[in-house]
Amino acid sequence: MQVINTIVGLRKTVNTWRMAGERIAFVPTMGNLHAGHLKLVEEAKKSADRVIASVFVNPTQFGVDEDFDAYPRTEEDDKQKLDAAGIDLLFLPSVTEMYGKDAKTVVSVKDLSTLCCGASRPGHFDGVATVVCKLFNMVQPNVAFFGQKDFQQLAIIRTMVSDLNIPVKIRSVEIVRESSGLAMSSRNGYLNPDELQVAPKLYQALCAAHDEILSGEKRYSVIENEAVTYLQNAGFVPDYFSVCSADDLHKADERDTDLVVLAAAKLGRTRLIDNICISLAR
Repeated sequence: MQVINTIVGLRKTVNTWRMAGERIAFVPTMGNLHAGHLKLVEEAKKSADRVIASVFVNPTQFGVDEDFDAYPRTEEDDKQKLDAAGIDLLFLPSVTEMYGKDAKTVVSVKDLSTLCCGASRPGHFDGVATVVCKLFNMVQPNVAFFGQKDFQQLAIIRTMVSDLNIPVKIRSVEIVRESSGLAMSSRNGYLNPDELQVAPKLYQALCAAHDEILSGEKRYSVIENEAVTYLQNAGFVPDYFSVCSADDLHKADERDTDLVVLAAAKLGRTRLIDNICISLAR
């Protein structure tokens, strides 16, 4: 596994592969890697001749009073995991390498970026879209892999790629969960032992909503209110629990057949997100 820190070095290596006709897959991450990230790598290896991963904790997607400084950085451990997973290149840039001294351009995906997590984290998805667009321009992969846990992020990246005609195929990979049902996340490391016992209830609330909808319940506001009450009683501080159209993430109505239930809630100091998809027969 090569480790490269500069855009010039990255492009030189990638151009050599591209000239040889090799297909390139890309897995962008913020590090502190877990089994969910390694599943992305596993899927990437099936679809390409070369696999590139990046580790970059992106400051522009953290808001005021969020956890940028405290976000776990495990560079050496990440290197070992990616090397063992068999990737070809790790791109490990600095903030200066990514943004230069005075970057002025921001990529913003309207509407989608203001819903759900965007409503409580203004500017977050502009930071995500900007850094992913920059990484796509640097790496120029044929295909890139993202986890479904960040469903809204995935929708925003797909929209950005379509709107800006970026020649990258976006592939999603199903959520990897702990045996308890808790979605794997770098932020799970913030949870104390007691909170780790409570945290799976977020997924349990999603599963209950899933079952209610499949049983024919169309009063989505009732389902949402029940879930919020359940989470509050369990010790969470819910941000939102929303039954949405999977196409545009707007509130679902009974005409929608492809749904996603999106949830975000704080448990102690830790903000957790999760989702579950539902397909209804017409």
